[in-house]
Amino acid sequence: MEAAITQPDSKPAAALEYFRQRLAQMHPAYFAMAMATGIVSLAADQLGLGVFARALLWLNVPAYCLLWLALGLRIALFPSRVLADLSSHQRGPGFFTAVAATSVVGAQSVLLLDNWPVALALWWLALVLWFGLTCAIFVGLSVKEEKPTLAEGINGGWLLAVVAPQSVVVLGCAVGADRILGHEISLFILMSLWLCGGMLYIWMISLIFFRYMFFKFVPSDLMPPYWINMGAVAISTLAGARLALAGGDVPLIASMLPFIKGLTLMFWATATWWIPILVILGVWRHRVRGFALKYDPLYWGLVFPLGMYSVCTLQLSKVLDAPFLLGLSRVFVVLALVAWVLTFFGLATRLLYVLLLATRSRREAAPSLPSVITHQQTGRLS
Repeated sequence: MEAAITQPDSKPAAALEYFRQRLAQMHPAYFAMAMATGIVSLAADQLGLGVFARALLWLNVPAYCLLWLALGLRIALFPSRVLADLSSHQRGPGFFTAVAATSVVGAQSVLLLDNWPVALALWWLALVLWFGLTCAIFVGLSVKEEKPTLAEGINGGWLLAVVAPQSVVVLGCAVGADRILGHEISLFILMSLWLCGGMLYIWMISLIFFRYMFFKFVPSDLMPPYWINMGAVAISTLAGARLALAGGDVPLIASMLPFIKGLTLMFWATATWWIPILVILGVWRHRVRGFALKYDPLYWGLVFPLGMYSVCTLQLSKVLDAPFLLGLSRVFVVLALVAWVLTFFGLATRLLYVLLLATRSRREAAPSLPSVITHQQTGRLS
């Protein structure tokens, strides 16, 4: 039976009720926080900022665990809301952030701590999550009787369905194909996933681009997940680069290296094309149209693409032997760090507000000592 949300009878219950309401309304895409923190950590490490990278790692691991705890509580207390989100065109794709976050934490484990057993376990978890969510979300939305229009139902968050399998590919290459199911068969599976993710991007970005060009576009439509237009092809670039670096000794992969490198470069070029478009649209949204700039958990979906672009550009420079790309990678790791700090500040400010609300509620509910004594004396006299 689902827990009901009611008005608190006493002021001390106000903070608890606020937490329950926030839990009930928790967006499925909140795992983007772990995605963003993890990829910024990896970008910092690859560019020589090892201390900062490990600091973000030890911040990200408990954050990732707390997000799973929150999701578990939400499933237990508000199961109908979770099911409603799974069958929602607007919120359903957000569940794919759990797959990407799992893969990113796994990549941190193996690349920063050299802990491949944990990374391997997280790879299997990410693969199972991806398969289960793919079936649940796409089949559920296909058979849904009442569906929104294209303008109402499609947004950049749908591209998380691309990010998820590509993140599994990246982690698989980091763990080592020989540790999964054998070197050759594992690389074949990883390459198939990579191509599947690329095809999904082509399908989905066509609908999103059509929505941009031929439907009315207002500032509220330009949500932060639209940056995943770029992030989805950035992680596809990273996955392709990792495959090219890992599979050169396997005949199947070696014979397709020109194709892999060409497609990887195409993904990177597409990601690069999106950057000025999204920046200009952001200026139009907030400066021209005056849309309020305030913290939203969806802004983690903006941080992730910036960090991913830095990492994928660095790996692409290795695959193509193009050191001139390193400067661009360094610029974007700085941008990603700044975006992460600003978004984390927004989250911390919101959490501080909740704590202040709880403290104020307790103080207002607790009677002062003199009033208690006066009340007791009055009771005795009467």
